[in-house]
This record gives sequence, C-alpha cells and structure tokens, in this order.
Amino acid sequence: MTADPDHRRTPGPADAGPGVQVCHLYRLRPGAAAEYERRHAEVWPEMSALLDQAGIYDYHIHRHGTLLICVLRTRYGYRHAGRVTGASAVQARWSRSLAHLFAEVADADGEPLWAYPVFHHPGHPPS
Repeated sequence: MTADPDHRRTPGPADAGPGVQVCHLYRLRPGAAAEYERRHAEVWPEMSALLDQAGIYDYHIHRHGTLLICVLRTRYGYRHAGRVTGASAVQARWSRSLAHLFAEVADADGEPLWAYPVFHHPGHPPS
C-alpha cells in the first residue's frame, strides 16, 4: 500500500473512492458492550436513512471484547459520506447518545483509527 509507516503523508482510507472497502476501529469502555449492541439492534430509522443518503452501504460492525471493527463501502467516496454525515443533526445526536460508551474513536489528529489492508484473497465464490 505505502512505505509510510504512519500512513499520514500518502492517500489513505479517507481518500477511498466509490465502492472501495474501508475499515476503522473503535474501542469501547469496559462494560459498555451490552448497551452498544442493544443500541445497534435498535438503530434509529433516521440514522439508517442518513447512511443511505451519504451513500454508505455494505456496512458491518464486528466486536471482539471492547474492540469494534467497522467495515464499509461508499457509493460516492468516503470523504463525501463524511461530509454528509458530518453536517447532519441526526449524526450529531446519535454520536452524543453513544459517546459515553467509547474509550477511543480517533487518533490525536481526529482521524478515524484506520485499519490498513495487508492481504486479500478474492477466492472463487460458489457457483
């Protein structure tokens, strides 16, 4: 991908174009997993509509202990999706409602905790 070990001087996941899968991480506070899962089992309809409006699709969140692994694709690129969700009162309200559950959501520069691809095996899907 890049020889830059901290991935800051070259384009990275935030620059991902349409259809490119990106992955970022969050860390929950200890004891917050049950509430986090409950809240995501009851995602607000207006939050789902915002994700659609922003062009976010194929969005999965996986959990291992307090580590959350978020994988998604966008129709118009990640930066476009970020502008749409970042300007939304719904997103602001959703984020505030969950903020107490998180121990870590971004690096010191406010960038998401990106996970960078190191291996991909496309394989052969069943016919």
